[in-house]
Amino acid sequence: MRRSFFAKLTALAAVSVLVLSACGRGEDEPEPQAEETTDPGQGEEQVSLLQTVLDRGTLNCGVNNTVPGFGFDPGTGEIDGFDTEFCRAIATAVLGDPTAIELVPIDAEERFNALRAGEYDVLVRNTTWTSSRDGTEGVAFAHVNFYDGQAMMVRADSGYEKVADMDGTAACVTTGTTTELNLADYAAQVEADIEAVTFAENPQLQEAFIAGRCDGWTSDRSQLAGIRSAWPGSDGGPEALVILDDVMSKEPLAPAVVDGDSDWYDVVNWTVNGLILAEELGVDSGNVAQQASNPDSPQIAAMLGVPFEAATETLEVDHGLGIDNTFMQDVIAAVGNYGEIFDRHVAPLGVERGVNALWTDGGIQYAYPFR
Repeated sequence: MRRSFFAKLTALAAVSVLVLSACGRGEDEPEPQAEETTDPGQGEEQVSLLQTVLDRGTLNCGVNNTVPGFGFDPGTGEIDGFDTEFCRAIATAVLGDPTAIELVPIDAEERFNALRAGEYDVLVRNTTWTSSRDGTEGVAFAHVNFYDGQAMMVRADSGYEKVADMDGTAACVTTGTTTELNLADYAAQVEADIEAVTFAENPQLQEAFIAGRCDGWTSDRSQLAGIRSAWPGSDGGPEALVILDDVMSKEPLAPAVVDGDSDWYDVVNWTVNGLILAEELGVDSGNVAQQASNPDSPQIAAMLGVPFEAATETLEVDHGLGIDNTFMQDVIAAVGNYGEIFDRHVAPLGVERGVNALWTDGGIQYAYPFR
């Protein structure tokens, strides 16, 4: 009872203090506020990379320089290939000049770190779009520019006809890629024990493969086709190698930008999309000027950013991308459409369009409309 009495007395005193404190504060006196914290970036408007590239006057593009057909430097210091054409296309879309680019070679393991660090503005380097990369690497993937799949390359005289035949062997793999995990998954699926021998770059893999440290070389099928096409004659040339038919994974390859910058993402995404749509609509580097002056359809007019004189009205489209509405005219004139780029760089490797054919031709390349 005594303890209960004193507890009640203590509670009553506390309430009294609160009431007196409230009554003693003037009507106009503000309530005490929580201590403010300062955030250096709070309230500051973030400048889009689009504006940075416009101000700089040059596009920095992260690329591969070791894969013939996609991104390759034959020793001249000039990198060329399928992926670098998309760098040129983006530079043209933003700056109106396909030569206003700085190509930055980067290895697979460091490509995302370098992108986040601002070493380049966009990564166009045979990079697979996966959930973990989308969710944990701080990058956003644009429209897929090449659908691929992992394969295995072996010597023509090896006797291997499928990956299942390679039980007890070793395969060369590039570090920092999805390739090593895919190899383990597929080898388990076909019940083959295959050791992964990892290297940072393709030249190191090639040296190890020639030296016999690996029985196979696994990578994206298109990449293997490019490597095979340039195989040294001193080691038998391209005929010394075969690429097995096994499709070990799905590899949707796409350009990537730093996540969270929608203005920059939109420009990259719609440039890639526009190249595919141009082929679908029959607009190429040879007829783009004529189509811009007298378009055959409202769809073509919208893509090229010009008005279309319909029967009852004039149709015009504002893309709202922060660059010239006519950007696709310059892009197509500079690099052609998707099919032209493919035919210049990938077809000579012996790689067929396959799933990279337009959806109208049995493939899965499908472009979104400019409206």
